[in-house]
Amino acid sequence: MNEMISLFTRELELCKVGPGQTVAVLTEDNNRADYAAAFLAAAQALGAAAFQVNVSRAAGGGLMDRAVGATSLAGNLPAIEALKSADIVIDLMFLLFSREQIEITDSGTRMLLVVEPFHVLRGMLPTPDLRRRVEAAEARLVRARTMHITSPAGTDVTYRLGAYPIMTEYGYTDQPGRWDHWPAGMLLTQGADDGVDGTVVLSVGDIIFPLKRYVASPVHLTIEKGMVTRIAGDGIDTEILRDYIESYKDPRAYAISHIGWGLNEKALWRQLAISNDPAELGMHGRAFYGNVLFSLGPNVELGGKNDTLCHLDIPLKGASLSLDGEPIVVEGRLVPEDMRVPEFEERMQVA
Repeated sequence: MNEMISLFTRELELCKVGPGQTVAVLTEDNNRADYAAAFLAAAQALGAAAFQVNVSRAAGGGLMDRAVGATSLAGNLPAIEALKSADIVIDLMFLLFSREQIEITDSGTRMLLVVEPFHVLRGMLPTPDLRRRVEAAEARLVRARTMHITSPAGTDVTYRLGAYPIMTEYGYTDQPGRWDHWPAGMLLTQGADDGVDGTVVLSVGDIIFPLKRYVASPVHLTIEKGMVTRIAGDGIDTEILRDYIESYKDPRAYAISHIGWGLNEKALWRQLAISNDPAELGMHGRAFYGNVLFSLGPNVELGGKNDTLCHLDIPLKGASLSLDGEPIVVEGRLVPEDMRVPEFEERMQVA
């Protein structure tokens, strides 16, 4: 417990928690009770006021069984109001893509999602330098009007930008109303609803979340006006992807959602292969340095109206991404100097 309190104290310091701040820790039943106790102790050690809001699990199972966006906090107005009264909410329940999360952050309360196992948190503790590099990427993305993604496998897709805001994730939050996720290390936006066209080829070694599987055989996605209109391929991955999306019986599941790239040199592409912990959500895969993170499904996090419960994140390994013709990622390597970690790239070349 001492190691956990120490680590959580360092995290809260990055979030500028201290005297005069109020920290609320949100939990569900007895899940992550150790995290809750450690965060409360860390907040108090920093001189902040701290309290816990614990709600009973709603019907529908636990985190791994429940659709994204469905939460046990729904309709619990007293709990929501208590959370809105805090400066920062530590979300140990998983409010991602929920209306409750948006309501709380819209009130000015900042929020930090923390649900990965402790060994993942420890290995991916954020740094100010990660924030600097993510914000450098944001400065380029905010000016861009076209994103073009290609890959040796045949990906060739264009996004028309500017219709949606940019979300940065560097693993901590110190600004009113800002949400982040520890661990992270990426940024994302979305193309215009009808402004994504081309082909995305899921290649061997790419990752499909939440299915938690490496792609073993190519899958070709045809995209027209922001919707996947065809899923083609000869392997089992194509059949699994088709079946998974079709199981939601929601045409909005085929909509193109967020797009972005990873900048976290601590994240491991191989993590899914070497970990036997089913509690991992896959932030190693989503944030690893130089991946292009392609997504289907909901976009309410970016202010959109698509709240489909089918969400797919697919990190593309070895793809290239450009903004208005400027190379940003070239076959998995970051190009702009203010985003790069040179010593990490040197290790990549040796490997």
